[in-house]
Order: sequence, then structure tokens, then C-alpha cells
Amino acid sequence: MQRGVDMSQVVLALDQGTTSSRAIVFGRDGLPRGLAQHELPQIYPQPGHVEHDPEEIWRGQLRCAREALAAASVTASQVSALGIANQRETTVVWDRQTGQPLGNAVVWQSRITAPHCERLQQEGLSPLFRERTGLVLDPYFSGTKLAWILDRYPGARERARRGELLFGTIDTWLLWKLTGGRVHATDSSNASRTLLFNIHTLDWDDELLRLLDVPRLMLPEVRPSSGDFGTSDPHLLGAAVPICGVAGDQQAATFGQACFAPGSVKNTYGTGCFLLMNTGSTPVASRNGLLTTVGWTIDGKTTYCLEGAVFVAGAVVQWLRDGLQVIQTAEETNELAQSVPDTGGVCFVPAFVGLGAPYWNPRARGTIVGLTRGTTRAHLARAALESIAWQTQDVVSAMQRDAGVPLVQLKVDGGASRNDFLMQFQADLLQVPVRRPIVPETTALGAAYLAGLASGYWSSAADIEHNWALDREFQGAMALEERQRRERQWANAVQRSLDWDPV
Repeated sequence: MQRGVDMSQVVLALDQGTTSSRAIVFGRDGLPRGLAQHELPQIYPQPGHVEHDPEEIWRGQLRCAREALAAASVTASQVSALGIANQRETTVVWDRQTGQPLGNAVVWQSRITAPHCERLQQEGLSPLFRERTGLVLDPYFSGTKLAWILDRYPGARERARRGELLFGTIDTWLLWKLTGGRVHATDSSNASRTLLFNIHTLDWDDELLRLLDVPRLMLPEVRPSSGDFGTSDPHLLGAAVPICGVAGDQQAATFGQACFAPGSVKNTYGTGCFLLMNTGSTPVASRNGLLTTVGWTIDGKTTYCLEGAVFVAGAVVQWLRDGLQVIQTAEETNELAQSVPDTGGVCFVPAFVGLGAPYWNPRARGTIVGLTRGTTRAHLARAALESIAWQTQDVVSAMQRDAGVPLVQLKVDGGASRNDFLMQFQADLLQVPVRRPIVPETTALGAAYLAGLASGYWSSAADIEHNWALDREFQGAMALEERQRRERQWANAVQRSLDWDPV
């Protein structure tokens, strides 16, 4: 029992994702006490470009927070701390005085700035950005998105130079709204995803700001991931709640999985797949198409990670449901995949918005090969699920080459980790135990832990490690020869998807 902490208290986590907003109330044991979730509409102005309405994000997230508290039968006065995890890289610009967004948020999936990134690459700037930020020059990240927004709206850059416009990723936007415009801040993990932040000095980089023509005055203050982010306006939740934790969703999930030891690895199966390895207090430069990123900063100490980002994972199942309309629910894919012995020769590369790690090809496009008259929706569903595991396998192979150590186990989380077929197939490919925790919502849990550590709700990382509990472990069973044959087929399909978009 922590001194000075009421045992009836809870921690509230906001988990603002790409396709939904959710809020979860956690108790001291790390188990959910109340949850609320609302889908977030996607906006597709043109192929390869994705936007969100920032005000819809805020309204949905606030509604979730209120409903989660009600579901847990607690009031805001019983909340020890509030933590925020967010879809990373998604970019918002708003008016400092009115709080009105300049336009829609440009989502991390958007490829709209591919030409800008290619110009920077042609100018020989890739090594500079890579060395300073740990990132590749790809439209995935916030910096070129921000430059695109400032170019799109007449006079925006001059207004930004005068301090009239503010920039933020979704965490910063939510902080601004929660605090009634009193706090314009982010944490080091989110800052490290912008192409504007030097991960060695842990500050915004003036040379990179100049290259992207981004005024420093519009950038948020960078704070530790676990610490003081102000308090919420009392009228929003019924009482002022201390905001004590902020992290990008994948770093939050890594923290929620208790990956505190260097070499520990987790993979989140959400809209995309994001595999992170803790590399300790030293940033490790990748030679195999991965990213070097800040994991979190606590008590003045920064933990770094290697990361492989897969842009389309669970989103491929959403496409089967909403695009092709061959399924009604995501859960159907588990049964469909197991109703056939294999994919019938079908291979599906879901490069709807290009390919991320380790390929970094923004002009790749979704490709399905091997179709015959005998192909059914069950084959398509199985091929879609297998594509998630194959993309993860590609990232794991690159990560093992970078880190120089073999993968011992893989901790998994996210919505698609509930799919037993997918988890078994993943274990078959990796040939290491795939371990799913009892609480799969580790993104929200990580945000809660970061906040609760700062408020004293949890005393140490040992409390968090004690809470981690296994739901199910999957062991690989596929024969080596079969795995190698199918790996060659996958590699062939990936090559066919590359550089498809001629624009």
C-alpha cells in the first residue's frame, strides 16, 4: 500500500487511436475497471491521403473519458492521475487564440508528402535526418506533414512565425483541449517522431527546422513522459484531474508490456503493426531499415528503442469488412482462415499506403497475386491475416540483424492479437514463443502506468512487472522446409507490389 494514496483511487488512460478513441479506468492491479470506445471516421480526400477531423477526435475522446468513469462507477475526484497515449505522427495545426484547427489533421498513414521527401532525399539530406532523428525521410513522419499544411493555407507560415499558430501531434492537441489552452506540450517519445527533434540532445533541432521551414515558435514544450502536464479543466470531467503521463501509442504499449530490460521486444497488432525493442540508454543506429526512437523519459533518464513500423495490419481486416464487404465482423476472419488448409496459392501484400519497415517504399500499392477461379473469401481472409504475420517477420529479421541478438520471445498486444489463428501463424514463422497477456490493451495500460508512477499510485517498475500476467502462449509448429517455401513466395509478392504508383 502506498502512503498517501487512497486505495479507492484509480488511474484514467486515454488511448486515442487511428480508427477509434477509447478510455480505460485501471485499478492498482493493472486490470480494467471501466472502458468506453467510439470509432473515429476516416477521411480520404484522394488516394494515399488520409485525414481526421481534430474536433471529432476531441469530442469522441472526451465522451469516452466520461463514459469510462461512469462504467467504473467512479468520479473524477477519485482519479489519481490521467495518462494519454496517442496515434503518433498525425499532425494538427490550430489557432493559439481561438483554439480552432486550421484544417483537418493529416494522419500518419498519409502519403501526401512523398514528393517533398523525395526532393529532400535527392538533395542528399537523408543521412543528416537519419543521424539527428533516428528516422528515415518518409511521409510517415510529422515534419513534412507540418510543412505541407503551412504551404497549403495562404499566410499560415507567417502567422506561425508570429506565434499565432500552434503545432501538435494528437497528444499535444488533447493536452491543449483538456487544460483549456493552458498547456502546449508533448513528451520526448512523440517529439522523436516528427523529423524535427534531435534524439541525442533531446531538443528541437534548428537546422532541421530551417530545412523544413518550420517556425520554432509553433512547437510544443518537450517534457518527460512521466511527470507534470498540468490538470484538466474541472468542468470537463467533474473535477480537476492531474495529467501525469504522455507517450506515443507504441512506446506506451512497450511500457505497458513491462519491456524494461534491454533486448525485450513487443509487437502491437493494431491498425498497423509496430514492433519495438528496448535498447537501453543508448540509441542504436539501424543498418536494416528500422527506426531509432525515444521509448520514454522518466526522472531525467531516457530509454531508446529500435522500431519496425508496418503501415497496414489490422486495417486489412477492416478493408475486407468495409471495402470488399466480404465479412461482417473482424472476428469472422479467425473462423474463415481455419476453414481452409492454406491460402490456395493466394498472397496478399496490403500496401494500401506504401510499405514501411524495412522497405520504406511510399509508392508501393496493395497487391493480391495467385487468384484462381477456386479462390474464395476464406482464402482471402487467410491471406490477409497471414500478411500481417509476414510483415512482422520481415521486421523481426531486420531487428535481429541490427541488434545482433536472437529473438527469445515476442510479447503481443492490440486488437488483432486476440485472433488465435494469426498468433499461431506468427509463432510458426518466428519459431519463438508468442506470449499474449491477460490485458491486451497495453497501450492504454502503459499510459496509465506512466501517469500512475508520477502521481505515486504505483511506486516502481517492479509493481508494473508484477502485474503482467500471461493469457496464452503460442509455440511454432510449421516445418522448416514449408516455412522457407512460403517465405520465398511472400518475398516474390512484395517485389511485385513495389513502386506501383506512377504519380
